[in-house]
Amino acid sequence: MNILVINAGSSSLKYQFIETETKAVLAKGGAERIGLDNALIVHAKGKEDKVTIEVDLPDHKTAVAKVLEILTSADHGVIASLSEIDAVGHRVVHGGEKFAHSVIITPAVKTTIRVCSDLAPLHNPANMTGIDACEAAMPGVPQVAVFDTAFHQTMPSEAYMYALPYDVYEEYGIRRYGFHGTSHAYVANRAAEMLGRPIEDMKIITCHLGNGSSIAAVKNGKSVDTSMGLTPLAGICMGTRCGDIDPAIVTFLMNKEGLDMKGIDNLMNKKSGVAGISGVSSDFRDLYNAAEAGNKRARLALDMFIYQCKKFIGAYAAAMGGVDAIVFTAGIGENTPQIREDAVKGLEYMGVKVDPKKNAGLRGVEANISADDATVQVLTIPTNEELAIARDTSKLVKELHGAV
Repeated sequence: MNILVINAGSSSLKYQFIETETKAVLAKGGAERIGLDNALIVHAKGKEDKVTIEVDLPDHKTAVAKVLEILTSADHGVIASLSEIDAVGHRVVHGGEKFAHSVIITPAVKTTIRVCSDLAPLHNPANMTGIDACEAAMPGVPQVAVFDTAFHQTMPSEAYMYALPYDVYEEYGIRRYGFHGTSHAYVANRAAEMLGRPIEDMKIITCHLGNGSSIAAVKNGKSVDTSMGLTPLAGICMGTRCGDIDPAIVTFLMNKEGLDMKGIDNLMNKKSGVAGISGVSSDFRDLYNAAEAGNKRARLALDMFIYQCKKFIGAYAAAMGGVDAIVFTAGIGENTPQIREDAVKGLEYMGVKVDPKKNAGLRGVEANISADDATVQVLTIPTNEELAIARDTSKLVKELHGAV
């Protein structure tokens, strides 16, 4: 089945066109600077080199139309007509408590996604813009919403509740939701496949480490805890996000720095994390270069990140009553051997032991980097959220057609 996967941001629209039976990525790219000057689409056909196409993109509707035009064009296309697109799968960040699974998009689903915009004001409205644009461009083609939060809806109440008055949960839905669910689910299942074991019998800790990072405890194939919370700000420190802090710091800084709500939100989301600690960068390559040159704040930022990863791994092993595998994924997890090695150093008492030779130089590949005598397996698995979205979309559309 040919699935177009769409990930719409406020001024961007990423896409992949995937044939789900063979997992082949027929085309991929992204529209950038939508609604701004100098807009462009970066497009790659199969394994060919990327091409940059400058085009006027006043809105997402136009961006979707241009992407479809490219996919069917003589120069860069991979299909003869839009009839070859069987369905569209959309990444949607927040599904609240309403969606524990991916769903076919209906008017009622769209209404709920809009209601959840209060919980993800930077993401859900943009996701909805992509949905509306695709519906306008491809009337009658099934559209599917795949939620970042859905995988974590299996968390027990003691894991997702905050110790606030219960009525704020009932009134506003204040609870831990978690994010990166599509990634955590994909790599956990792939880990079980790699190890030749049923995921229903495994305890897996998945570490999605990138500019935004989260860690999840996956027991018997279900998420039982995760580091991000009501929003993607919680958990370990990230590129520019502070992660977990004493909540009293918020009002303290607002008072001392004269910040309003927008100001404190900007400080915690865009000026904190390893960038804020180091004063150098949110890019871990820059941090390692600076640390090697003697920059103590860059070294501190790295040490904080590694320490917090290790702390969550230990906590989740305790919460699950043990761990069979630890998985590293996403930009940092897949491509930074030193982070992987340091994040589990000191956990040998748990049976966790990385082989430095197996780990060295590995970037963006699937591998078991455990020492031969380790009882807990440590894996590096490139995430593939687009393939996971395409698979969910294909499954739901087949079920829909089967029901007709």
